[in-house]
Amino acid sequence: MSVIDPQTLFHELGGRESTGFATIHSPVSLSPGGVPYLQAPGVVMLARPNTQTAGLAGFLDGFDSSLHFSEYLDDPTSLPDGSQLCKVAGQLCYMSFQRKRTMNADAQRYFDNLKSSGHGSVLEHANFSLLLYGISRSVTHELVRHRAGFSYSQLSQRFVSGNKLRFVERPEFRSDEQLHTQFLQRIERSASEYAELTQRLLEMQKEGVSILSADARTDLRKKVQQSARSVLPNETEAPIVVTANSRSWRHVIEMRADAHAETEIRELALRIFLCLYQADPILFSDYQVESLPDETYTVKTAFRKV
Repeated sequence: MSVIDPQTLFHELGGRESTGFATIHSPVSLSPGGVPYLQAPGVVMLARPNTQTAGLAGFLDGFDSSLHFSEYLDDPTSLPDGSQLCKVAGQLCYMSFQRKRTMNADAQRYFDNLKSSGHGSVLEHANFSLLLYGISRSVTHELVRHRAGFSYSQLSQRFVSGNKLRFVERPEFRSDEQLHTQFLQRIERSASEYAELTQRLLEMQKEGVSILSADARTDLRKKVQQSARSVLPNETEAPIVVTANSRSWRHVIEMRADAHAETEIRELALRIFLCLYQADPILFSDYQVESLPDETYTVKTAFRKV
């Protein structure tokens, strides 16, 4: 295994960064019959910490001037907002605002000490919201098992019509012509069955079948789609917005970007790490990306379970 530079890999995967908001987009392909599908996860950073330390002035000025707490705001080194927020929170625990405190220039050492001591609660202050797409329902069923520190909002197949459905091709199918062809045939068949089933259910609804009846137009559509979705495979795309603090994201990276993790979710966890690293290289700098013999990647850290 060889070590890979995260910045280099981020750009190789098509990553882009603007004002601290990283994205790795996934292109959409079409089957011969025009059914859309994706071959890799996409990650979009929607929100990240916005930290303003100037408001601390009134608090710091309230202590004896001999402590020089007010000089805390004169630190010449800027940090990413997430790191700055967590560092303020951590230094508050010991009221380490005096001149002999750890300066921002030594923030990497400060956070390495926290991680090595297992003081991960400080990392819970920095939240990041990501849109994850180009992932299957199989992946999201695994992802939502992570509960502590997470919030989820996922596409509902009950409320979304079939013309917005897309599919996801597993990594194992992309490089094998036979498996790839079967995948294309399968998603075209699924899309066709979904459309045919939807049409028949609409006809039954118009005929007055009681189980499909409803008063509101939204409920009518819901009654049809909740039945039609039963034919959709696990390969159906399931976009999801996930908000979690940096400690929780670290847990996902360690569990799901591990070499023994399932291949599809490992592809996602790798991209999550790369985008988080772009946003805050201090909080996530202890991770190392390594290539595997099968040309996939794993992400490791010496500070597990912080």
